[in-house]
Amino acid sequence: MFVRTVYATGDPARLDSALRALNGQGHDLLEERPGYRGAGVFVDRELGKLLTVSWWESEEAQANSDEVMRERRPALLEPFAASVAVEHYRVAVFHALPRPVVGGGLRVARLEFDPRDADLLADTFHASALPRLETVPGLARTALLLDHDRGRGIAGTVFTDQHALASSRAALSAIRQSGTAKARATVVALEEFEVVHADAHTL
Repeated sequence: MFVRTVYATGDPARLDSALRALNGQGHDLLEERPGYRGAGVFVDRELGKLLTVSWWESEEAQANSDEVMRERRPALLEPFAASVAVEHYRVAVFHALPRPVVGGGLRVARLEFDPRDADLLADTFHASALPRLETVPGLARTALLLDHDRGRGIAGTVFTDQHALASSRAALSAIRQSGTAKARATVVALEEFEVVHADAHTL
């Protein structure tokens, strides 16, 4: 599977306008595209940050949807977005538990690594990090997204509620430290978001 992320920042007071557009027109646009496999919308209301993630069954489906969304995205994000960054990733790991996620929390660790170590990172996440993550109370979903060419990645963990997200910080710190050391990866940013919408599903 493949993923497109859109990361927008702007005036927190205008964030709700973008959310209404994304949950209405934006959702309908995505649903119409062949190969669409779900999406997530995540926010930091205090700072004015918006992260959307759309899932695609193939690289071609993702690329085809880019043409439509590139034209429509500015109108969907106005008047909130002052900056918008779009990135593309391949899904290396996706693991979902049958637990509710809306109203929960997302933690994102942005990673950098030598492109030659992409397989090592994916194997380490699956074999070492995932079993430990499953023991953390409140975990609902986790994924590892990789851009092999640029040596960049996102490790995301979704928790059922904000309390579980906050309570997991120490455990996740230890897992990140061990995993990145084994995989020769570096954490370059760490963020937390509220889950507004999340319905990704694998094939």
